[in-house]
Amino acid sequence: MRVAVVGAGVSGLAATKCCLDEGLEPTCFEQSQDIGGVWRYTDSTDTRRITVYRSVISNTSKEMSCFSDFPFPEDFPNYLSHSLVLEYLRMYARHFDLLRHIHFQTTVLSVRKRPDFSASGQWEVVTETHGVRESHVFDAVMICTGHYQEPYLPLASFPGIESFKGQYLHSWEYRDVQAFRGKRILVLGIGNTGGDLSVELSRVAAKVFLSTRSHTWVVSRVSDHGFPLDMVGTTRFNSLLDWLLPSALTRRIKFRKFNSWFNHTIYGLASSKSSKFKLIINEELPFCLLSGTVVLKPNVKEFTESSAVFEDGTTEGNIDVVLFATGYKFSFPFLEESVRGTIHDNRSLYKCIFPPQLEQPTLAIIGLIQLTGSIMVGSEMQARWVTGVFAGWNKLPPPSRMMAEVLKRKPAVKRNPSERENLKMSFVSYVDEIAACAGVKPGVLRLLLTDPQLGLAIFFGPCSPYQYRLEGRGSWRGARAAILTQWQRALRPLRTRRLPDSSSSSRGWGWVLLLALPAALTAAWLCKHPQPGWRLWV
Repeated sequence: MRVAVVGAGVSGLAATKCCLDEGLEPTCFEQSQDIGGVWRYTDSTDTRRITVYRSVISNTSKEMSCFSDFPFPEDFPNYLSHSLVLEYLRMYARHFDLLRHIHFQTTVLSVRKRPDFSASGQWEVVTETHGVRESHVFDAVMICTGHYQEPYLPLASFPGIESFKGQYLHSWEYRDVQAFRGKRILVLGIGNTGGDLSVELSRVAAKVFLSTRSHTWVVSRVSDHGFPLDMVGTTRFNSLLDWLLPSALTRRIKFRKFNSWFNHTIYGLASSKSSKFKLIINEELPFCLLSGTVVLKPNVKEFTESSAVFEDGTTEGNIDVVLFATGYKFSFPFLEESVRGTIHDNRSLYKCIFPPQLEQPTLAIIGLIQLTGSIMVGSEMQARWVTGVFAGWNKLPPPSRMMAEVLKRKPAVKRNPSERENLKMSFVSYVDEIAACAGVKPGVLRLLLTDPQLGLAIFFGPCSPYQYRLEGRGSWRGARAAILTQWQRALRPLRTRRLPDSSSSSRGWGWVLLLALPAALTAAWLCKHPQPGWRLWV
């Protein structure tokens, strides 16, 4: 079976590798000259290719972000620069011999159903390489272009911007601070990018104003006892508590935890009374607000030639630069309109992957997701399930059932692109859901009985990607060892200076388990003594 893979970023590499695992024949088309997608940094903005900015550091740690059968090198730091992520992707591509399946500097111009699609499920794919067009026929297509495709610049939402005499630009054009030294800058949007750029610019700018309309909670990558945040927080045990306890109570617990670092209400960031909020990762923003190098402002009401007027009636004058950190839109201009027109966001897709109305399930969208954890892990799991479907090992329900589920999940009100970006799904819940479809979800209860050491590590420890290689198709012999040694790899880069009592830090997993036991007893008590209106784990 011949499969076209569009894009050679994180999702495209995973899709190509998964095709090979299932005995399929992948052909990956990449319009640039190299792999890596957004992680391949470039100083140039001429090509309109979306890339990270120079100083970016990953928000998810290496043990929680790797491909499930290929850990990051032990000596890599826990949080990674774009150059280290790209180096890892190159290692992955070489190890699994993926490069020979990738056609570089090849643009996909169109993907259209063949006339006999209802019977064959085949697609006609037209590509262009160095000005030469070519038509191909494929049995299936995996679109792996992600959701960072086209900058979302909502100029119509800001009256007067057309008369603003200063410079305005989208964050995709930002590379480093050099062009902004000594200027008064207004950053619009307080997602992870808006927070990062505000902090970075505050070191050289005359003043940075950060405008937001959202309730935003700020957390650090460094969790209790110095461990990576996601290794401590993203666990099956915590996921169970989120499901078991009333949502109002879980919010209260989380807000109290967030406020234990600093009081978000005092800083004007978030109120614990709001049920709608976003979460960003930024260690330095609170200090910048405290020191006045970044000033938080409400939403902009309008612009004048040199000023911004805010919804609270205040005005900031002599603004030199307006930086839109307003996210991205996704688009598939090469996909035929009859299919493209039905994809409004990932909730228009069955399991956020398959267009449900197609007569044959031979088109999949990989990586069009926002998770509370690593998109790399989510994309790989999607690719494993999809290639299993293409190979005939996994089955989809009838289109009518898929459509019914999609309609059930779709929001009643159409959201703008920036709001869609914030529709994050639980990492554990979503990846488990797709893993169950693929037949590779780990049996935690069985492991607790047959392999207690591994079972406890899986339930109370980090929900790392290796868990999804323990059983089922594509199982990896090294998965168990990778799980039991993940804390060693996380702590290894810190061992550059050994102290007399440094051996105690190697027991990071033990401390996490010890801290989790009281909560486990509480959960057990709740199961036996359910409270009115509380959900039970069944």
